[in-house]
Amino acid sequence: MGNTFEKEYKMGLGHIEYNTQLHRTLPFKREPFNDQASIADWKEMGFSQEHFTGAMFDMKHECPDWFNFEDFEEEFSGWLHLSWSFYKMTTGVVLPRHTDEFVRFKEMYEIPEGYVVGRALVMLEDWSPGHYLDLGEEAIVHWKAGDYGWWTEYGPHTAANIGTEDRYTLQLTGLIPEEFLNDSI
Repeated sequence: MGNTFEKEYKMGLGHIEYNTQLHRTLPFKREPFNDQASIADWKEMGFSQEHFTGAMFDMKHECPDWFNFEDFEEEFSGWLHLSWSFYKMTTGVVLPRHTDEFVRFKEMYEIPEGYVVGRALVMLEDWSPGHYLDLGEEAIVHWKAGDYGWWTEYGPHTAANIGTEDRYTLQLTGLIPEEFLNDSI
């Protein structure tokens, strides 16, 4: 884990209009975190919660008819193989500082080395006390629905819900075009 925080990455912030609460009605399912070595490291550091991830509703399912994916494709125009996953983080879930290597995404789309894979995290509801996100060295709180952060693989980040309200986000993953990379923080 330690040396992945030193690899080069880029990050940025933005906003897209989002004004529905229908994501709350999705049949979310919790899946285990896919990096057992990181979980072992976190437990050795003293993290002791039962879950390191929230619950998801992703592209294994049909896209909900109320979700206008085209709006997101327009905002993230140029991202190739753009995929989505709604994410519900319940109270007490802490996902310690980590990096994404997008192993499943790369396998699914047969992405060769040298391409820049990234993720955007769209906040689906206004910030609530106890909701936390950091990207790189930036702590992000007090967001509004539709605010998003994006990062390339190896971008260190942390997410937590130590509040009393569920935290809902939309994860978008894809190959990032040059214009996004040039607009990083």
